[in-house]
Amino acid sequence: MRHPPVHLLKQMNIFFIKSFMILFVSSVTVRVNLGSPNMPSLNTLPLEGHFNFHEVQHAARDFGNRYQFLPMAVLHPKTVSDIATLIKHIWDIGPRSELTVAARGHGHSLHGQSQAHRGVVVNMESLKGPEIQVYAGNFPYADVSGGELWINILHESLKYGLAPKSWTDYLHLTVGGTLSNAGISGQAFRHGPQISNVRQLEVVTGKGEIVTCSEKQNDDLFHGVLGGLGQFGIITRARILLEAAPARVKWIRVLYSDFAAFTRDQEHLISGENTFNYVEGFVIINRSGLLNSWRSSFNPKEPVQASQFKSDGRTLFCLEMAKYFNLDKIDIINQEVDKLLSDLSYIPSTLFVSEVTYTDFLDRVHISEMKLRSKDLWDVPHPWLNLLIPKSKIHTFARGVFGNILTETSNGPILIYPVNRSKWDNRTSVVIPEEHIFYLVAFLTSAVPSSTGTDGLEHILIQNKRILEFCETANLGVKQYLPHYTKQEAWQAHFGPHWEKFVQRKSTYDPLAILAPGQRIFQKAIPF
Repeated sequence: MRHPPVHLLKQMNIFFIKSFMILFVSSVTVRVNLGSPNMPSLNTLPLEGHFNFHEVQHAARDFGNRYQFLPMAVLHPKTVSDIATLIKHIWDIGPRSELTVAARGHGHSLHGQSQAHRGVVVNMESLKGPEIQVYAGNFPYADVSGGELWINILHESLKYGLAPKSWTDYLHLTVGGTLSNAGISGQAFRHGPQISNVRQLEVVTGKGEIVTCSEKQNDDLFHGVLGGLGQFGIITRARILLEAAPARVKWIRVLYSDFAAFTRDQEHLISGENTFNYVEGFVIINRSGLLNSWRSSFNPKEPVQASQFKSDGRTLFCLEMAKYFNLDKIDIINQEVDKLLSDLSYIPSTLFVSEVTYTDFLDRVHISEMKLRSKDLWDVPHPWLNLLIPKSKIHTFARGVFGNILTETSNGPILIYPVNRSKWDNRTSVVIPEEHIFYLVAFLTSAVPSSTGTDGLEHILIQNKRILEFCETANLGVKQYLPHYTKQEAWQAHFGPHWEKFVQRKSTYDPLAILAPGQRIFQKAIPF
């Protein structure tokens, strides 16, 4: 270590964290000083890729569309060594350099997490490492770049009759991005999140070191990076577990008016061995013509009764399930599905079924994206709020929020589904509730630009604040997924007893706090 940061040598004492300050949050775009003294030094670095110091505006935007921090430069790497060279250069300069580095995948962060104000953003999709390499056999896996999109991994692995075990609902995200958070979808109750389905990583640390890590090699870094919010290293390659891929999916939706019956059935389904492959759900409040809107993709089992069903003015809960199968097993699968449905307490007239290809099911959100893009409704503010709620508190949460704080769901879907804690690895950095079963509740809202009504950004942010205040007042033990905080104390409360370990890992792998400044957890180390 060429420049030991003195203020971090006392990291064993938890109170040393006061030397760090949360980065000041600002939603105002700041102009770049094109005369920065850092620019000449970056221009001299031996790279196969290149820096761009002028066309950097795209790196100051993300899916959240609320924060814009202009970087000094964007690195378009061709190799992992390009990334390592950049970080090692900043590390060698030491504390006198104010440069920070943020990895940017497909730009789907919500609060500027992939941005680096006056720093360097690494365009991970430019990384030209080895192509996706699929290994079949008894324990199949794929070696992929950290900048690879999950949709591309799906298409490539399907050529071998294989696919990853765990997904997110949206596949046009990078591997490094989702693994730095967790990666959750309706398969998580069976296989755990995506971070539970990785066997090896290649990481560039905050010292510019390229490190291969796994459960058996550099295990502390391996577990720290998974769910580590980019704080300990940039994921440049990953080994993803695969399984045999099905050909088709039976996709099912049913409705409940009773929240207790809805959650009871969800928890029943995620606790069984012979059950669905995917279980999610969502909340619908005061939606007109709900079942008619499903008819474009689903077929009602009882068309006449379904046409008479009224959703206006009601709070309803949709249970969404999927069963994977191959065509030679269709009769068996139909019997299994009928048996599973017979144990549930949904409203009979609301049973809707569709049969689609495996790819179409997994890539279903992309279809919605294309529709929204065609209407210029995709690149709008997305003030999302994602919460992990203990099973014992989910009914208190529902009573306080659904139909109370939240009186309609026209601004975007509200997902709600349970997962099994046993499928998560507590050695990783992600923070989850302690109970054996907990729920993801995701408010995936979109704001209409310039609106001052209930679909406007200000109204939605106030609504999110009320939900968080209710959770705190009711002492629900809620944890944020894709967390965002603006105060050091809030981050410390988020991590709870895991905070000291998180800080120790930071001091080990990124002691100058070069990486991921947009998370606003640690400030770039400065000399005293």
